[in-house]
Amino acid sequence: MSALDDLWDYDDPAGSEKRFRAAIEDADARGDLAGAGEARTQLARALGLQGRFDDGHATLDTVEADHPADDRVRVRALLERGRLLRSSGDPAASATPFEGAWELARTIGEDGLAVDAAHMLALVDAPPGDQAWHRRALDLADTSPDPAARRWRGSLWNNIGWVRFEAGDLDGALAAFETALAARRE
Repeated sequence: MSALDDLWDYDDPAGSEKRFRAAIEDADARGDLAGAGEARTQLARALGLQGRFDDGHATLDTVEADHPADDRVRVRALLERGRLLRSSGDPAASATPFEGAWELARTIGEDGLAVDAAHMLALVDAPPGDQAWHRRALDLADTSPDPAARRWRGSLWNNIGWVRFEAGDLDGALAAFETALAARRE
């Protein structure tokens, strides 16, 4: 788990915002430009979870301007740009940044971030019942040596379970939820 993950409390995005602001100050003080950039992407996410979408987009604009050559920061910025668009009510527009995050993360070998992008594309890009992005995400999570990618398995199977449930496939949903539970325990 990354240090950024440790700063998150999704039930308290305002508290997370404070922790990310402190992490940015700390990274800036140490001259860690990439660390500050990554923390700013998570600040943007925390702002979005509070419904402060314009502030989140402005934060990402700064990140993109300050880190044009840092591919990992760019992947995170694309992911959070997509999440802001989706959360603010424009899921169709969110597909483009999520696709960019998927492609760039795959190119630079950031499997955990690539799985995150595929997970988000499964939520916004696929027609109901289409499992293509879920399959891509699971294939990568199952085969990657990256623990960050493998940790996604429980969430992905949970999402698949809900898709199956909503389609009326109760047996398939139960099997997916059981697989999700096993992955969480693992």
